Amino acid sequence: MTSDWRTVLDTGVVVSAVLLPRSVPRQAFDLAIAKGPLLVSEQTIAELDEVLRRPKFDKYVSESQRLEFLAALLRGSELVEVRDVGTECRDPKANKFLELALSGKGSHIVTGDLDLLVLHPFRGIAIVNAQSFLVIANVQGTGAEPGAKPARNMPGETGETK
Repeated sequence: MTSDWRTVLDTGVVVSAVLLPRSVPRQAFDLAIAKGPLLVSEQTIAELDEVLRRPKFDKYVSESQRLEFLAALLRGSELVEVRDVGTECRDPKANKFLELALSGKGSHIVTGDLDLLVLHPFRGIAIVNAQSFLVIANVQGTGAEPGAKPARNMPGETGETK
């Protein structure tokens, strides 16, 4: 099955998905994987790697599990060579997500960053928070309902519920 969904998840959404397996960001992460490729760039990978190595997250998930999650994410993602330049975001550090979506012909950017959310829609790309992404996907029909078990478990997860 082919899909027109090509999703960019910002760093905050991915970190929340790693740390909080039953959270709305995790549901959005799982749904994005089910709907089509996740788009990543060298810049977004570098930022995610740096953030996931922060010791403050050890109390939630071990660093090795966080890095295994990152490795699994990268294996299931499409690496995009960024060629488009974006300067529209009032936070210059967030432009990398706009550039990735433009260069990778993204359909959605999922973020909690207000500096990005205010740009919705951006050159035909939906910029939405995790909850809105779940609603949009549910309205448009999907093989994976929000809250459904993911098609695959990430490292460190057994798929069992407590």
